[in-house]
Amino acid sequence: MSSYTPVLKKLYLEQVVPELVKSRGYKNKHQVPKITKINLNTGIDADADKNQIADIQRDLAQIAGQKPVLAKSRKAISNFKLREGQVVGCHVTLRGNSMWEFLYRLLAVALPTIRDFRGVPPKLDGQGNYNLGITDFSIFPEITVENVKKSMGLDLTIVTTADTDEEGRELLKLLGMPFRRTEQAAAAPKTTAA
Repeated sequence: MSSYTPVLKKLYLEQVVPELVKSRGYKNKHQVPKITKINLNTGIDADADKNQIADIQRDLAQIAGQKPVLAKSRKAISNFKLREGQVVGCHVTLRGNSMWEFLYRLLAVALPTIRDFRGVPPKLDGQGNYNLGITDFSIFPEITVENVKKSMGLDLTIVTTADTDEEGRELLKLLGMPFRRTEQAAAAPKTTAA
């Protein structure tokens, strides 16, 4: 039985690691930042019925490739019509080959299908992790639009071992993350006082 290596993991091992060692001057290949996990999360309305919750869970399972966990509220908040133990969200954590497969589908298929797509924001969270909000989850090819009764958003967190945002950004850029170009600073003309 041959062991299967995802396309993006192969790219990481064969091209990204040597490139980062060269550009950052790491002395050991284990110092090179890597992606440890990807979290997918979506919220569910307080007034959602069982069928709606099941649909959202099914759709997230199709996107992630594994069964998501339902998140329940810890305490009741009357202003939000929320009872204790009520389903308020759905989340899944991807690791290993399923994480690489999902990231490849996100970068190669899902993000390019967004209309008027100019890239994703280049801001990381301060610890080398990247958060991305997707307003409509139907950009993923696994979702059949006819079955979707209510559109939902999706929060993605890509967790890396990078120490700084610069390292994390360079890692994601080499993997193919389409960051938005920030050319305002370079294009601003310098004015001199007369």
